[in-house]
Amino acid sequence: MGFFSFLLLGLIAGAIAKLILPGKQGGGWIATLILGVIGAMIGGWLGGLLFNANLQEFFSIQTWALAIGGSLIVLLIYGAIVGRGSKKS
Repeated sequence: MGFFSFLLLGLIAGAIAKLILPGKQGGGWIATLILGVIGAMIGGWLGGLLFNANLQEFFSIQTWALAIGGSLIVLLIYGAIVGRGSKKS
């Protein structure tokens, strides 16, 4: 998979992950791209490590599921970090 297809996958996976998660997440499309790409990398790494997944195809369900799953993990961590700092006592 090429660099631009990886960025596109990350952007779409990040957007889908934002739609799946309940609540309001901050950040615009640049934050979505960054978190989606990080999530796609983490999902791909975990998929390769745990399931010996081959992630070379852009239109593979396995690739998309791992990218979206990784993006969900990253968004949950991001929400916990950012959410903790915005609470007022």
